[in-house]
Amino acid sequence: MINELNLHGGSFKAVFPYTFWGWFAWVISAIIAISGLFLGLVSGDENRSAILMGAIGFLCLAFCTPGSHEGDLHKVRMQAIDPAELEAKAEASGLTMDNWWLQQSTYVPTNDPSDWILPAPGPATWNEQDRYGPHADGSAIAEHPSKVGTPIPASFSLFGLFGGISAILTIVGLWSIVSGIEGENDNTGMYVIIGLILLGLILALIGYFKSKMINQMIDTPTSLIRSAAVGVNEFVGQVRPSPEGVLTVVVDGNTNMVMTNMAAFSWTYEQYQCRTVKTDEGTREECNWVTVRSDSGGCPFILHDGTGGIKVNTNSFKRKEWGQYIKRWDGAFAQTLGKQLMSQAIAGFLRGAKVKKHRWTLYGLKLGNPAYMICNVKPRPRDQIEGEGLDGTLQNSIIEVFGDEDLPGTKVTIQRGSELSNLGRSRSGLELVMLPMILIIGGISMLGLA
Repeated sequence: MINELNLHGGSFKAVFPYTFWGWFAWVISAIIAISGLFLGLVSGDENRSAILMGAIGFLCLAFCTPGSHEGDLHKVRMQAIDPAELEAKAEASGLTMDNWWLQQSTYVPTNDPSDWILPAPGPATWNEQDRYGPHADGSAIAEHPSKVGTPIPASFSLFGLFGGISAILTIVGLWSIVSGIEGENDNTGMYVIIGLILLGLILALIGYFKSKMINQMIDTPTSLIRSAAVGVNEFVGQVRPSPEGVLTVVVDGNTNMVMTNMAAFSWTYEQYQCRTVKTDEGTREECNWVTVRSDSGGCPFILHDGTGGIKVNTNSFKRKEWGQYIKRWDGAFAQTLGKQLMSQAIAGFLRGAKVKKHRWTLYGLKLGNPAYMICNVKPRPRDQIEGEGLDGTLQNSIIEVFGDEDLPGTKVTIQRGSELSNLGRSRSGLELVMLPMILIIGGISMLGLA
């Protein structure tokens, strides 16, 4: 079915949600958007802020709209992957209540957009004795760009349409509020306009660099590992164990929160802290998640694309993107009574806050996962080659991957997911940059009229 898809998004593509919860969020956002727009148009000066509700609704609509190829690739995954494997993943996913009394739960996402779209070799078929040699007949894995091509997002989609409407409504709504502020010495309106321009500038910079990374992914040809040469390469393959072994990650030192077969990881421990603040109307409670501790690490692994394997020095990469979290643990209390008392004392002393919830989130790269990277390939030291008992006849066995040095026009990176899955849910550079530019231009126009 993948061969029947048109992976070139074209100039415009209308994409809609493909899951129940996606449609649910989309419909709720549409109701908010239409209600806000209607109230803003009919209420006039009586309710200037109503149009901002419409702006929020359209913004939510934009973010609820999938990428250009995301829905099509989801259908391909459902048809291509073995139903028994999908069912096993579904049973292992979802919410598990570990302790009802202590309100402790574990959640594994039911949908992983960075997972394989097409079938990948299982661990039982891996050759542990010849890690660098070809797999089976030596052809590239099914999801390799040399077989499926490179998806290109549509230049404009419903994401851009809804986002553009949201930006315009934001400008109109803020201007109606600013123009209604009375008092010659009141600079509130000026601060609002400057804040809007600064927000647009920040989003424009983020969109610009994000679009550069997407264009780099599209424009860089993917190398086959068996014929890789020293220098900059783009690889897509499967994570397999190196001779150094794999990691068992114990999150925050808690033996009840363990993940095995990891090649790279990143975890955070957050507290939901609430504090009482004074307002003109009295007092109100402010709550937000605060990161207390975090850790990350990794070990070398073998990236295998079917034609051969190559050693990857995970910790050398300065840009890492692990996508959606692997597992999350939630609780109303800390791991122990002592830690609970300590967390409450520290939060109260430093921020005058009370801790109401705890959350540990694990991200990372596991054995069998797809991985995408733009990297530097360098020769391996001779003592490493001899230490592994390699004869050096395979070119890809005497070279290794690093990600610590950028080259002019090229940014090294490693990401969980294949090129197909990463680009399948991406936005075009036009959409990423155009929406913030509307805010900037609107803000500058308001500044001139103020």
